[in-house]
Amino acid sequence: MSNPDFNSTPRYVLGLGCERGADADEVLALALQALGMADIEPEQLAGIASIDGRRKEPAILAVADHLDVAAVFFDAETLERETPRIKNPSAVVFARVGCHGVAESAAMAAVGPTAELVLPKIKSAHATAAIARILLQKQ
Repeated sequence: MSNPDFNSTPRYVLGLGCERGADADEVLALALQALGMADIEPEQLAGIASIDGRRKEPAILAVADHLDVAAVFFDAETLERETPRIKNPSAVVFARVGCHGVAESAAMAAVGPTAELVLPKIKSAHATAAIARILLQKQ
């Protein structure tokens, strides 16, 4: 039996949250700040994740377009199941959207059960960002 060769390049998912109508330049600046803080190149991103209520949000779509990655969206119930794994749960966010966090929860949900949060939530005036890493399972 031979061992398969895996691409060992770390892969990441950028979770984003923002207020409706947030300025695309602000959200992009926050996304780039998050990547810089985590020492991650845009080419290492597998995608962007957010809450389904932001599926048509121009700022989120602009960031995905700028970084040339897909955007995936999750309902609040799915994001709420990530609460035990996030670092910054918020009762305020829960009251507004039905889950205790968007950026961290979306990044973790996109990666799945082996996700590792490498950058907890950071904020700008109208947006949040967090990054989760995809871990390969090894024998």
